[in-house]
Amino acid sequence: MEVFFIEKVRYKVEVYYLDHPHQMQLENTSPLAMALGFFDGVHLGHQKVILAAKKEAEQRGFKSAVMSFDPHPSVVLGRSVQHVKYITPLKEKIRLISNLGIDYFFIIRFTEEFSNLFPQEFVDHYLIDLNVRHVVAGFDYSYGRMGKGTMETLPFHSRQKFTFSIIEKLKFHTEKISSTIIRRYIHEGDMEQLPNLLGRFYTTSGTVIHGEKRGRTIGFPTANVDLHDDYLLPPTGVYAVKLTISSTKQTYEGVCNVGYKPTFHKEKANKPSVEVFIFDFEREIYGELVTVEWHRRLRSEQKFSGVNELIAQIEKDKQNAHDYFEKYTPDTCNLS
Repeated sequence: MEVFFIEKVRYKVEVYYLDHPHQMQLENTSPLAMALGFFDGVHLGHQKVILAAKKEAEQRGFKSAVMSFDPHPSVVLGRSVQHVKYITPLKEKIRLISNLGIDYFFIIRFTEEFSNLFPQEFVDHYLIDLNVRHVVAGFDYSYGRMGKGTMETLPFHSRQKFTFSIIEKLKFHTEKISSTIIRRYIHEGDMEQLPNLLGRFYTTSGTVIHGEKRGRTIGFPTANVDLHDDYLLPPTGVYAVKLTISSTKQTYEGVCNVGYKPTFHKEKANKPSVEVFIFDFEREIYGELVTVEWHRRLRSEQKFSGVNELIAQIEKDKQNAHDYFEKYTPDTCNLS
């Protein structure tokens, strides 16, 4: 078992990684109100589940807790053709859940052995043995081998050791808020829809690295961001973004190009670059940790006939981004 703190001054959540079979003893844990789920995205539906557990904990004098898994079950069970990309990689998920004021975050290392637990075994070892007194989960949550355990079977499997709450679906217009629909919007580059589902704009974090430095030669120096973790990226194109430098907490508006720079490269690179032209900014920030907040897709990536045509288009992109941010009103619901 491993325990660590994430930026302890700001984030107070205690994070526990549990391998199966875990060695945590009942006498070492406080009574818990536990939210269950994978929680990729920590979207508004997830927040409803997690905050319900927090409320139950406050009312009953328990500690609040969240339980999730890593990696995604599809990686282990062979349902994913390629490497899974996440809306919120694990470190980001921890940060967001911590910001909700949760006391404990249990992360179970998802393995084939763990996936073969019968529903009763999961409840016995990962709920009852961890001193869980109240469980909160979405109406469609399942547990145990082949997902045979459901919220309908939970009363039987609880052995009357804990109570539970079922959270009904949260909708945006007519659609259930889910990680699936958020992934769809990201794949389509429809970033403006995401605050309605996430409660915040989509963000990705990474380190500014040295690139080709071609931007500075045409009057548009860019920050080349090497993304951390396994973030799901929007499609290639140009976006209105905000960039925050972690060391200073300062945020700037800008234009981000995601892609392969076909004007300068005949052959496609292994992965797209993420380059941000920051407005009214002249500092060197190599090695800095930054967060890109994705606001609006301005256009698709295209190949230009020459540098002058490219410069003219970047000027248009810059103006379009400025126009967007002049009209943009910050959403009051912001978890980040």
